[in-house]
Amino acid sequence: MATRLITLMAMVALTGTVLASPARADDAFDVQAAISGQLEAFRSDDGASAYSYAAPNIQAMFPSPQIFMGMVRSGYDPVYRSSNTVFGALKAEGAGFRQEVYLTDRNGQSWIASYTLERQGDGSMKITGCAIRKGEDLAA
Repeated sequence: MATRLITLMAMVALTGTVLASPARADDAFDVQAAISGQLEAFRSDDGASAYSYAAPNIQAMFPSPQIFMGMVRSGYDPVYRSSNTVFGALKAEGAGFRQEVYLTDRNGQSWIASYTLERQGDGSMKITGCAIRKGEDLAA
C-alpha cells in the first residue's frame, strides 16, 4: 500500500513538472517570429500579412484584414507603430504561451504588450490575443 502511494505521488509530481515545464527553444523562436512578423507588417501597413498572424479566434471577431487593421489602429497604436522591441520571458500558459514584449510608441513612451499565442493544427504559431499597458517610464 505504501509503495502504491509513493508511486502515485511520484507520478503526480512528474505530471505537474511536465505541465509546468518552460517553453522549448523552437517554441520561443516561433513565438518571436510570429510577433515580429506582425509588428513589421503593421509598420508597413500590410494588413493582409498582419492578419495572417492572427489565430482563428481573432479572425472570427475581425472577419477581414481591413476590419482587423482598423481595430489595431484605433485601439493598439503603441503596437501599430512600435519601435525598440525587446522580448521578455516566454511562459507556457494553458494550451499556449504568453510573451511579454517591451516596446516604444511613436511618442517615446514605453509599453508592455502581453501576447498570447497557440500552435495551430498545421504547426504554425498564431496570436490569440494582446493586452497593452504603459511601461514605467520615469519621464512619462
